[in-house]
Amino acid sequence: MKFKKYLWVVLLLLLVGYLGVSTNKHGIFAANNSSMQKAPVFSLPDLEGRQRSSSDFKGKVVILDFWATWCPPCVMEIPHFIELHKEYEGRGLVVVGISLDQGGVAGVKSFVKKNGINYPILIGNQKVAQDYGGIRGIPTTFVIDRQGRIVEKFVGYKDKNVFESVIKELL
Repeated sequence: MKFKKYLWVVLLLLLVGYLGVSTNKHGIFAANNSSMQKAPVFSLPDLEGRQRSSSDFKGKVVILDFWATWCPPCVMEIPHFIELHKEYEGRGLVVVGISLDQGGVAGVKSFVKKNGINYPILIGNQKVAQDYGGIRGIPTTFVIDRQGRIVEKFVGYKDKNVFESVIKELL
């Protein structure tokens, strides 16, 4: 009798896993519920204190990167985002960084200047992290299509070519 119960539990867990997680064409595990859902709206301050809204990027393909200055994998991705923003901005791409640093704007501002970041950086908060599914690790990066739908979610460092292959299909 215990074996049957154990078997049912295993089958149920396998079914939940199958329904909850899939592999996209890039070999990245992504939750099915994040694929093609509308991206949550937000309004956050930029480094100058001006409120920026997700609607500012309407009609664009957006790479939305949750990151922090103290995070080595985040820092390693920044040159990729600088290059992608520069190369594809004219075709409708915008990279937006959402800093999850706790030290305030001054440290982020200094980091941005030192590293030549050419795309908008916003100061994140707990609400926006929760709205995007609860950011559990950084970097966490979303690719959003021109209709405002989340197309991909990446957790951890990814090479430039991973992001580029996704955005090329959307531009």
